[in-house]
Amino acid sequence: MPNKSQEPATPTRSEILMLGYLCVRDKKNLSEMVEILDRFCLGDPDIATICGCTLQSVYNARQKAKNKKKIQNG
Repeated sequence: MPNKSQEPATPTRSEILMLGYLCVRDKKNLSEMVEILDRFCLGDPDIATICGCTLQSVYNARQKAKNKKKIQNG
């Protein structure tokens, strides 16, 4: 058990990628996966790695979600 005076360990990139993958493993829609992973402040390269797609696909999914919100808000 860590001592109270010790700082909690900072997660490694591989741990963050693993957690991101676990958060979206049941999702089939790329836009939905990008939206979830975006809440964790992950960058496009990390999201593309987790989703198994290209950076351009991540960018397109972000734009699609942004346009969808604009339409809903009128």
